[in-house]
Amino acid sequence: MIPARFAPVLFGFIVSGLMSCIVTCIATIRNVGLGPETFGKWMGAWTLSWPVAFAVILVVAPLARRLVACLVRPEEASKRARWA
Repeated sequence: MIPARFAPVLFGFIVSGLMSCIVTCIATIRNVGLGPETFGKWMGAWTLSWPVAFAVILVVAPLARRLVACLVRPEEASKRARWA
């Protein structure tokens, strides 16, 4: 098991991997269509995009959390207890 202090990095790693995989798949199919070369081109695009997406999410995630905190109203403690 990985120590809890690494949870944000692990989350970023997993989310960036999944999102870059899905996005590069869609973009590759849209650009080259389905054919024998599609998988290789997709994996080439994903190999390049995953490290970029991971680095970006590590920088952007804290900013996104702060923006979300500014846009939502804090719940009252009694409401949270009712839904927990």
